[in-house]
Amino acid sequence: MSVKNRKFRGMLLMAVMALVLSMLAGCGGNNSSSGSEPSASAGNSAAPEASMAPAADPVTVKLQLKWVPQAQFAGYYVALSKGYYKDEGLDVQILPGGPDIVPEQQVAGGSADIGVDWVASLLTSQEQEMPLVQIAQIYQKSGLVLVSKKSANINSPADLKGKRVGNWMGGNEFELLALFDKYKIDSNKDVKFTKQGFTMDQFLGGELDAASAMTYNEYQVVLESGVKAEDLNVIDMNDEGVAMLEDNLFANKEWLEANKETAAKFVRASLKGWKDAIADPAAAVDIVMGQAEAGSTTKEHQLKMMEEVAKLIQPEGFDISKLGYTDEAAFKQTADIAFKFGVIKKEANLSEAYTNEIMDMASK
Repeated sequence: MSVKNRKFRGMLLMAVMALVLSMLAGCGGNNSSSGSEPSASAGNSAAPEASMAPAADPVTVKLQLKWVPQAQFAGYYVALSKGYYKDEGLDVQILPGGPDIVPEQQVAGGSADIGVDWVASLLTSQEQEMPLVQIAQIYQKSGLVLVSKKSANINSPADLKGKRVGNWMGGNEFELLALFDKYKIDSNKDVKFTKQGFTMDQFLGGELDAASAMTYNEYQVVLESGVKAEDLNVIDMNDEGVAMLEDNLFANKEWLEANKETAAKFVRASLKGWKDAIADPAAAVDIVMGQAEAGSTTKEHQLKMMEEVAKLIQPEGFDISKLGYTDEAAFKQTADIAFKFGVIKKEANLSEAYTNEIMDMASK
């Protein structure tokens, strides 16, 4: 090798070393600097990892449903499946409900952070001094009806006297209690008010004269069993003026005070999931079917449920941009009915019963 070439290589090596030393000096030990990433050519593989801010762990939020996985709760499953909660930095765990699970008790006791139930049930729990507050209203209309076969001759609520009437109880009975009170029917003397099972077998088998049914679930089960709609009488709580707001979102006040931003993120992602479910019921049902117990339902039934649920969440004329906000007049109507018909013993304090603060935060 010539002297000239050796000199050239020596100069090149010195230049490279100087560059490396300069780069090492620029990225070493100064954690207060911002805007510059360490160079991979610095030869220190630990440097990039050490200078990057660690990713924040997702915040766990437990949602307690009032019933088993079905299209009634499609929006939450859609939000979970599509990563909307994850996008908000949340790790959401959806806890199924059942006949022996009262969401208010679960949330008040700390087993869940946010719950889904009917407003009347929330009001009674608040009256029992459970530290709960409503943070969003999802369903805008009641889906509860009383269904009877025409052979039972129940043509109006007054005809319920002397009949066997079923309900699931556990907080689902308050609209019926209001209906009984309106028609001066004593639930302990004038009717045989019976706890209704999970299926419509008692009704279909003739053990109940009138059964509680949701338009999106049990009523569809009756039709699917072969009973024709024209052979049934239906008492609609909305028509009778005793309808109460149903599926909402509520939280423990103490938890909420320390986790308002988390609650807002949860609500924002949930509403996004609900809007997707309403826009594409079939896709939402596919997601729900992945959560439902095998053999417990059919895709056809869930699709019909989703279509009926959409009518309750977005009834005709409702501005979907208002979804989640608690309407003062609608909530007051529910609370007034609850008080008038003895569901709660004292008038509800609306300023403490619900808040739109979380919705305002979620809408930003």
